[in-house]
Amino acid sequence: MAEITASMVKELRERTGLGMMECKKALTEAQGDMKAAEDLLRIRSGAKASKAATRVAAEGVVAVAIHADARVGALVEVNCETDFVAKNEEFMDFARAAAECVVHNNPATVEALAQCSLPGGGVLEDVRQALVMKLGENMTLRRFTRYETTGHLAQYKHGQKIGVLVDMIGGDGALGRDIAMHIAASKPVCVSRTEIPAELLQHEREIYTAQAAESGKPAEIIAKMVEGRVQKYLAEVTLVGQPFVKNPDQTVEVLLKSRGASVQRFSMLVVGEGIEKKVENFADEVAAAAGTMA
Repeated sequence: MAEITASMVKELRERTGLGMMECKKALTEAQGDMKAAEDLLRIRSGAKASKAATRVAAEGVVAVAIHADARVGALVEVNCETDFVAKNEEFMDFARAAAECVVHNNPATVEALAQCSLPGGGVLEDVRQALVMKLGENMTLRRFTRYETTGHLAQYKHGQKIGVLVDMIGGDGALGRDIAMHIAASKPVCVSRTEIPAELLQHEREIYTAQAAESGKPAEIIAKMVEGRVQKYLAEVTLVGQPFVKNPDQTVEVLLKSRGASVQRFSMLVVGEGIEKKVENFADEVAAAAGTMA
């Protein structure tokens, strides 16, 4: 069985919000399988699905660029090693240049983006390499999103770490920014329930069924309990089903309809999402070094 470390217990606690001993016990029963332990705790405690389980900290910025006619826009994530470099003006200029390259050149891949020509000559990769030499850190063009629309695009940035791009029909710029801000705050999975991935919905239904079965109620009551939880889940993770962040008394769907607007799609990039960052334990390193020297 895999060793149950303190960091594993800490991660599971952050995912579920439950106590350390509960998390350690679940990890032990699941033989160190983090996902299985999380599901086990959710079944036993009724805990909600984690919204940010994969959002591991890493440094960098998200840059946004939108054409003047608001018909073409892009989000780009550029990573570096430290927050100090992430705040460097030249690094941020590089990220903004990358976003402009996505808008104007429509590259198919990150590799193609790196070879995009710049207005002043050279290619984006040349700038990256020069910055690596100057600032002394590795830098990567990680990912991007590009939208073209017959409607209009709106965007919102929360600091330099979160960027949202929204494709809308109807409404105005102020409404578009409000919707983009709401997405950054509430983190919906998709626009409407018809877009929920079938495997994700099935997984949630299985969790709710197992939770309801713990109650010992009759099968027909359990079925109603599960359906109620599924409907609540759909409202929580879909943009149009969520209470509007600036006025929780109305849903985003009601707000959009009142303004004669609709959201076609959206994209949100969070710096470091899904990047596993090595955690250094300097005390262990010193102890190991001392043991080696001895």
